[in-house]
Amino acid sequence: MQPLRRCVLPCASAATASAASLSGAANDLLPKYGLPKGLIPDSVASYSFDEATGAFEIHLASTCYVHFGSHLVYYERTITGKLSRGAISDLSGVQAKKLFLWVDVTGMVAHPDQGTIEFQAGFISESLSASMFDEVPTCGSSVGAQLRGAAGVIGELGLLPVAQVGGLG
Repeated sequence: MQPLRRCVLPCASAATASAASLSGAANDLLPKYGLPKGLIPDSVASYSFDEATGAFEIHLASTCYVHFGSHLVYYERTITGKLSRGAISDLSGVQAKKLFLWVDVTGMVAHPDQGTIEFQAGFISESLSASMFDEVPTCGSSVGAQLRGAAGVIGELGLLPVAQVGGLG
């Protein structure tokens, strides 16, 4: 007997559809809640969503980096959170680069009257134009990989040549 798959939706739901249809459906779910579809990259392999609680879990084909204008965002393979009208809370699996540090994005709130999306990282936040997220972004796998972690910070600050940064433990 195979172990049961973790399922947030009731097992009789549409979450068992093919991965190809789930990719579109995950992005298409956001506008139904007042959020732009481009908040999720194009590499969705599968997802689950509980309409009663708003809890979701998105599985990407791999980790990825996406540029939104001058903002670099990192998506882990698994993204979780709670979806409600105009907001995502309890978000995990998304980080944004600020200066030379990566910060966890913990929530997103739409402000349609202002045409912005507010990105929350703990007690700080930043608002960006909602139009930046109208299109589903293409996932990149290495555009920012060399910039993550302590080695990336040291390299960006110019404390060591990039070739030596990789040797740091």
